Amino acid sequence: MASSPSPDDALFDQFLSDRGHEVEPASWEESYNKKQCPDCGALHDTSATVCSVCEWTPESV
Repeated sequence: MASSPSPDDALFDQFLSDRGHEVEPASWEESYNKKQCPDCGALHDTSATVCSVCEWTPESV
């Protein structure tokens, strides 16, 4: 069961964001009509759920 973010999490996210770090969960990037792995840059069909090159998967929300 997922829990709601605590105020401490929001404060920590703000701290990281202020210093140039990404705080949003990683997701597929798009390149033309393909999905692109943000980790290794490999291109996949739009139906892909895991990178066939580095086995990266998007974080569950």
